[in-house]
Amino acid sequence: MHEAYAEEVLQLAAKTEPPRPLSSLKLICIRVASRHVADIDMDALIGLPVSLIKDLLPHLSIYDLIRLQPALNQRGISTQSAWVLILQDIKGAHRVLDLHSEDGSKQEAMDTCFQLMFYGFKYKGVAKQIFNVNITTLFLVMAKYIKRFYLRPSQFLQTFAKEQRALLTILEGSVDIVDVKHHKDLLKTESQFALYVLHRLLDHGQAKELIIYGLDPAMLNWILQDRGSQHADQQLTSVPRSSLVANPTAAADNIATCTYVDLENEEDVSPCKRPKLDDTFRERGAETLQSPVEPELLCQAFALYGSCLTGSCPRGQICSLQIRECGRSTLGVLVPFLPTWLCLRSLTIQSCWIFRVSEVKSLAKSLKQLWQTSRSSLVDLGMAVLPQSALMALLLEACPGLHSLSLEIHPLDVDPGPHGSGMTHEPTYPKELSLRKLSVKVPQVMADIHSITAVLKHSPHLASLHISGIRLPNSSSHRDLLTSISESNHRLRTLHLEDLNLADCHQDILNLLRNCMLEELSLKDCRLLERCSDRESYLQQFIDSLKQVRSLRSLDLSQNRLAKSAPTLAELFTGSPASAVKRLDISSNFIQPAELLELGQRLQTHPPQQRLTLDLRKNPWDRDRETWHDALRTLRPLCDFQTDGWKSRNTMADHISNM
Repeated sequence: MHEAYAEEVLQLAAKTEPPRPLSSLKLICIRVASRHVADIDMDALIGLPVSLIKDLLPHLSIYDLIRLQPALNQRGISTQSAWVLILQDIKGAHRVLDLHSEDGSKQEAMDTCFQLMFYGFKYKGVAKQIFNVNITTLFLVMAKYIKRFYLRPSQFLQTFAKEQRALLTILEGSVDIVDVKHHKDLLKTESQFALYVLHRLLDHGQAKELIIYGLDPAMLNWILQDRGSQHADQQLTSVPRSSLVANPTAAADNIATCTYVDLENEEDVSPCKRPKLDDTFRERGAETLQSPVEPELLCQAFALYGSCLTGSCPRGQICSLQIRECGRSTLGVLVPFLPTWLCLRSLTIQSCWIFRVSEVKSLAKSLKQLWQTSRSSLVDLGMAVLPQSALMALLLEACPGLHSLSLEIHPLDVDPGPHGSGMTHEPTYPKELSLRKLSVKVPQVMADIHSITAVLKHSPHLASLHISGIRLPNSSSHRDLLTSISESNHRLRTLHLEDLNLADCHQDILNLLRNCMLEELSLKDCRLLERCSDRESYLQQFIDSLKQVRSLRSLDLSQNRLAKSAPTLAELFTGSPASAVKRLDISSNFIQPAELLELGQRLQTHPPQQRLTLDLRKNPWDRDRETWHDALRTLRPLCDFQTDGWKSRNTMADHISNM
């Protein structure tokens, strides 16, 4: 099946390949050599001059890079640029950003290209990767490096039970994360193959992290059942999968509401049967399995294609679960599993609708039962979208030992406080919460900030904080937030404040910088200079305070209307002490080409201690292209910069409205 796909891709690329301009003899030789690397002696190739190898790298395929990378690394040659180019060929240059390491770039390229090729996407960029190499061989070579497998409805899944059994075996040993999307009907052929692959990766393999989208209740129950703790309460897993297949919606409602006695006395459950597999099933590729879908039965069914599995299958454990499109019936299936899911370390639940208060209370009750067991492993929790910020207290009371909490809150009105949230008492936190990481996003609506500051005051171990979008009444200010951070969170290393109005908090920001040891600071869209009578004076004070934070390595000032003030940022690297910042984001600040050129000239006079990564996206480079390119030439010896094709004249109204 994949061989036919590969032939189609190569034919498509041949038909649509544009004529190449005249090239130098050197480039012609490099192109020819790159297409026949497999025929060149490895030692001779590795022994070429470094400059020539670097010229060759952009023309190499994934197969060649995998073979050559270890030897190239021994010579001190990085292949990162080649992996990034592979991604750019497929995704487009403007969609490949923030890849700062060779391993990260390689992993992203591997996972992306494997998914596209396995599921038969006919991009021209794929043709280069499968030229002059058998696609099955390429899959087997890539499979050892694949960490994330995307399980999607596709006829290509059938190849795992037919000609690609060896590939699935390799993936069992490499894949850590399985991403499942839109498998609805458990009795359809495609879903049967998907269940088989999922069973092999979760139960026979080492995958323990699961990401799911838009699954119906039956599919979710099939995934969760028997893959939690080995000590799970048998009453919670006593609903056979067959009953869920028969009526998924009713089964979800039943699981969400029935008592344990109801489950034990259920008499209408279909008995488990072995699939009736006849010659028609063999010949037609298992058009349907008219039976329950126990994992053992799947393995026995697909053994007809050549594998030989006997006895009971193992059960893996899901230690990290993300539900990206959680419906109410989905939540009804999940909640009963939680009290005994002792191996679960991370749980993220996201929905496009706002959870009801009663649903959050039900979830919190289930989590509390889990937390009260001494063997609970849960440390990371994410929820979106909550109706009130006060419900954060409910979740922390249920799980006081959380290390990470991430919430998105969308109050329909100003938060009513703890009592209005359905809580009958003020939240009682322990003297010290265990939180190391807290993220609270409120999409540009009024919210009560008291709930957040209360948590901050009880979180002395907090190392990472991200707060976004909170709107306050006209008479209020974010000074209380900044004061709480300054006084209570001395171990903070990462601080992201986004889309907050800090225009009246100038001294509070300076005070925070004097009392912190931050490594990463982001003040994105915080209106830093909006009410400054003397912008340059305050910006200089701000820079002087930043220079005193000797631990700071990353600074994000995007969307702050810096414009003509941007050249002043060069002062970060002057005097003693000079800042040790390695990454500076000044994107979307309406910095004109002349201002960027001035920034580059100042940096030439006082260069950074080490090479700087500079984000320049969404600035109006097209207003004076010649000056902009002069500025980039000035910066190139000092910086690695990120730019894009943003057209300021076409999108200026939208840009200004978002600033």
